[in-house]
Amino acid sequence: MKQTQKTENESDTAAVKASKRDVTATVILALIFIVALIALINTVRIFGAAASSIESAKSLSASSGGISGNAVGSQGIALSVLPKGTPAVYGTELGVKYDDVSAANPQKADATIRKLGSLDTSIQLNGEKLERYKKIGLAISCEYCCGAEAIIFPDGQAACGCAHSYAMRGLAKYLLQEHPDMSDEQILEEMAKWKVLFFPEVHQQKAAVLQSKGIEMSYINLASNKYRGIEQGASAGGAMVGGC
Repeated sequence: MKQTQKTENESDTAAVKASKRDVTATVILALIFIVALIALINTVRIFGAAASSIESAKSLSASSGGISGNAVGSQGIALSVLPKGTPAVYGTELGVKYDDVSAANPQKADATIRKLGSLDTSIQLNGEKLERYKKIGLAISCEYCCGAEAIIFPDGQAACGCAHSYAMRGLAKYLLQEHPDMSDEQILEEMAKWKVLFFPEVHQQKAAVLQSKGIEMSYINLASNKYRGIEQGASAGGAMVGGC
């Protein structure tokens, strides 16, 4: 009788323990489910925010004439105004890349500027090409270096003797001679891209001013004479890349 009662008690104890284990397992599974659900919700929110940021960046880039980012605040954001890669039309022909002009590699920057500058003295334009050259050259200056009104005088002669001006004039002459199908605006835009590389910090600051005023962010607006001096009073200047 005692043996039977003992067996029954042991069975009851085992049943209670089993029941507790079942409850514990159920609680653990419930907790795991809740944690997994919370993680899933957070993941969806993160991806949603990321997608929203990407769309905003695309929208800004599309409305800024090829310049991405807002050029305000940290240097990382501001660097987005700098052109990157190899110029599509002439980069391979001349063996130059936008990335060649950087404060991180002054020797390469100087060599690239000299390469473009040599075209100014080796190419002579006349006729219609010369007239186009005058129009384009008078639309851009090297004001952060020599302060001239434009890189040329109205008659087409060089108005500034700095290396940056030689480079911009040389590029203009080369494109007019070798790629006359390019429009004046396209040639001026290419010159403006290099000017941004020559004076990166001040153009980052100017980009912020243009954007604050609701002006379209294009390289022509940023670096030509169109909005020359608009950054004055809001710009702290900055170092240039390449010798003047």
